[in-house]
Amino acid sequence: MDAAARGPVSRAPYSCLLFDLDGTLLDTAPDLAAALNRMRADRGLPEMPLERLRPMASHGARGLLQVGLDAHPDDPGWEALREEFLANYESAICVHSRCLEGVPELLRALERRAIPWGIVTNKLRRYTEALLARLPLPAGPGCVVSGDTVARAKPAPDPLLHAAAALDAQVAGCLYLGDDLRDVQAALAAGMDAAAAAYGYGGAAAARRWGAHHVLEQPLDLLRLLPPA
Repeated sequence: MDAAARGPVSRAPYSCLLFDLDGTLLDTAPDLAAALNRMRADRGLPEMPLERLRPMASHGARGLLQVGLDAHPDDPGWEALREEFLANYESAICVHSRCLEGVPELLRALERRAIPWGIVTNKLRRYTEALLARLPLPAGPGCVVSGDTVARAKPAPDPLLHAAAALDAQVAGCLYLGDDLRDVQAALAAGMDAAAAAYGYGGAAAARRWGAHHVLEQPLDLLRLLPPA
């Protein structure tokens, strides 16, 4: 259900859409969890269930290592653990990852309507490109902005502003959809409207607390926020 009435005043219909990647367009949690569980197995620890790890998938290595190995960025040896996790992930980056339900239909609809769209993710470029090469989307984005494309990643507004410029889009006409609080913060800081993906890794209850203009129960809900076909 669209929850625009519970958030700030909406500027819909939108002429440009920007998307987070993990948990918004793609379900990458199984492969991220597998990278973490490989580390646990190497240390003689039992496998953690996917549903325990899924909520941390949008937080990448930092979140998964915290939950799976109780490791934190200020711990000695953090960088070595992070590199081990990323090496595991890169070696099997698209075994079980898939488009989320409704995403292929949504992207085809955007293509038919000639609505520009792009991806803005905090995933580093090498992993973003490797994932999208193995899991091609049914319609191509007009731009892909990764976590190291610009100097500051989300929740800074820089990646979203970079994407809008790449698409030659007016910021006020853009909507950014993501499944994490940082996504909403980045959109608002950029002067864009924000949509929270209640279907994503952050969960519906959290998504409703982030102050987004819209809370979407499924990807196809976006079509209601666009100009008529």
